[in-house]
Amino acid sequence: MKKIGFIGIGIMGQSMVRNLMKAGYEVAVYNRTKSKADAVVAEGALWCDSAAQCAAGRDAVITIVGYPKDVEEVYFGEGGVIAHADPGTCLIDMTTTSPKLAVRIYENGKKKGLPVLDAPVTGGDAGAKAGTLTILVGGDQETFEKCRPLFEAMGKNIYYEGKAGNGQHTKMCNQIAIAGALSGACEALAYAKAVGMDPAHMLESISTGAAGSAQLSNVASRILKDDYAPGFFIKHFIKDMKLADEEAVNAGAHLGVLEYVLNMYQELETEGCGDLGTQALIKYYE
Repeated sequence: MKKIGFIGIGIMGQSMVRNLMKAGYEVAVYNRTKSKADAVVAEGALWCDSAAQCAAGRDAVITIVGYPKDVEEVYFGEGGVIAHADPGTCLIDMTTTSPKLAVRIYENGKKKGLPVLDAPVTGGDAGAKAGTLTILVGGDQETFEKCRPLFEAMGKNIYYEGKAGNGQHTKMCNQIAIAGALSGACEALAYAKAVGMDPAHMLESISTGAAGSAQLSNVASRILKDDYAPGFFIKHFIKDMKLADEEAVNAGAHLGVLEYVLNMYQELETEGCGDLGTQALIKYYE
């Protein structure tokens, strides 16, 4: 496997493309906004004028776009990947999207002789840059093993989750856990400020104990610097939480914390905060 097509050159995609090229892969790229791909093209990636061109003649095609509707367009729209990838090309969607959509892509790919994996990631912009992403993969295990070197070029913790859609289901679990951890970190900061404590010292004190988490150590620490730059956009986290809530309702599970945090973020989005990082949840408490 040498030639890779990569569709979706956003905050995560740029670093993932760079790590693939560092690992020796020839990477062709496509993005709806060409300027976002300029940097990686200058570094050696091959620009394509369409998703169809990016899919043709590749050993694997990786997609990481914004929303389920974008995934639909990339795979099933006019000039979509499924219609233009060569038989045998591995299709890997790394967008966080609907598990049901992941299964539909898998089933349609199978009819065309295209192995499909759903492989959403966690680790944010820092993990993408460092090549330490956690990658959660659903689909046929044979395809997973074939594509493992690609995943190892982009991530550190690679997990096979089982059948098609299970990668996305696992990512839903991840986002559910983050919602609770991040809101808990923000409430701890709000409490510390309310009672007159030094928030930085408080965070240092509790982050090494039972309350310690990546959200507490990495995301909450940005709040103390008034750094709301997006490692992960609020608007994208809202999308993920909505997907998780829909799946939970369909499965008969009631997730009260998730729904509460989702409501907080939706209020922030209506106030124009959708393009800030998830750590801007603190603004709800302020």
